[in-house]
Order: sequence, then C-alpha cells, then structure tokens
Amino acid sequence: MAEFTLPKNSKIKAGKTFNAAAGAKRIKRIRVYRWSPEDDDNPRIDTYEIDLDKCGPMVLDAIIHIKNEIDSTLTFRRSCREGICGSCAMNIGGTNTLACTKAIDDYEGDINIYPLPHMDVVKDLVPDMTHFYAQYASVKPWLQTQTTPPPDRERLQSKEERAELDGLYECILCACCSTSCPSYWWNQERYLGPAILLQAYRFIADSRDENTGERLDELEDPFKLYRCHTIMNCTNSCPKGLNPAKAIAEIKKKMVERSV
Repeated sequence: MAEFTLPKNSKIKAGKTFNAAAGAKRIKRIRVYRWSPEDDDNPRIDTYEIDLDKCGPMVLDAIIHIKNEIDSTLTFRRSCREGICGSCAMNIGGTNTLACTKAIDDYEGDINIYPLPHMDVVKDLVPDMTHFYAQYASVKPWLQTQTTPPPDRERLQSKEERAELDGLYECILCACCSTSCPSYWWNQERYLGPAILLQAYRFIADSRDENTGERLDELEDPFKLYRCHTIMNCTNSCPKGLNPAKAIAEIKKKMVERSV
C-alpha cells in the first residue's frame, strides 16, 4: 500500500492539540495534516481528541465532527457519504481510501489523515484535481461513432458485450489509485496513470464505440501508457475493488494484437 510521501526537505511541525471535553470516556485521537496558502505556520499536524460517543462510526463522521464542533477552519471535500462520488478521497492510516467507507474502529491507535499524496494541495485535505481531470478529458470519455444511429432504438449490446464493461464503469474517479502509483508520482505530467487508463479502456472495450483504432493511436506513447510497471499499488488501494492494472494490461495486449 502507498504511504503519504512528503516532498524532499519538507518539514511538518507539530501543531495544535484539541483535547476532548472532561468526562469523555471513549476517546480517539485524529492527527490531521494542515496547510493553508494564507497561513505562515504550516505545514503542520493538528491533533484532535474525539469523543466517540458523540460521533458517527465512520472516519468521515469524525472529520465532520471536528469541522462542526471543534475546529471550523478544517477544510476537506465530501458529498455523497456512500462511496459513490469519490469526493472524500484522502490518505488515512497510510493508505489512499474514501473517508466515508472506512470505519473508525478499523484503526488501532491514532488515525493519521493526509491529503492524497504527490498532488498540489489547495488547502488542508483538499488536493488540486485540475490536472487529473484534464487527463480524463484527454481520453475523450464518451462513445465515439461513425455510423448513423438507429432511428427507432438505442445502440444495443449483447449480454456478453455488456459484461465486458464490468469492473470498468464502476470507477468513481476518486484518484486513490493514481496517487498511490510511484510512476504517476514521478511522471504525472506525461503518464496518464491508472485511473485515466482504466477509463480509456472502458471505451476501448465498449462494443458500441467505433473509434478503437484512434483511441489506441492516442495511447501509443512511451509515457502515456508504458510508464506502468505493474507495481499493483493501484489495484490494492482502489476503494471500489477494481483492477486498474488489469485494464492497463488489456490496453497493452490490444496494442500488440493490432501490430501482429
């Protein structure tokens, strides 16, 4: 599993400690990375003692509790709370995951929470996803067709053709896999990374798409595709249980097949 890695020569200070209220019986310490472009005292780690009797069971509940009841300056993303939107992706206990799907009880001792590794930080636990989304747009994640659509129905697939998309369409673009990949850490300006390559393969594998050749041409590049070294961090960290490494391997396989 990928652990949060700081830039070279980076120093994180010990920040503030917020103690639980007197009388709290079940206390959990949450250690949170803090950074703000408007603050000179950063980066730092602030420590919050949570009264578990006044907090929901998930790590996201603890973060929301901190925001609402202890420290309103804490910044993070969240939305669905059901593991669907990917907004609350962060590094928890050394692993990239979704805060809404991880139970507090899954962690012994203190819980260390950082933003997704090797991405610019906007503030606190909020990474800058601009480049990631631009890479997503670059693979043209929509059906591309040349033929005229049927006038009276949708473009149909057999059950077998539809099954080829299982394990691909479920990706929620949380970026947990890409930000756990050392190749993406060092080459993200040119390497598309596991999340985007899985999305690319989702349309390559779709029987309704008619631009497979053009899609493969776009990926035929020493960096876009071939920086993957099958380390498997991506598959190990995916909170949806998907296998981006397999999708990348399938793209490489199609590259070989068309050249034979």
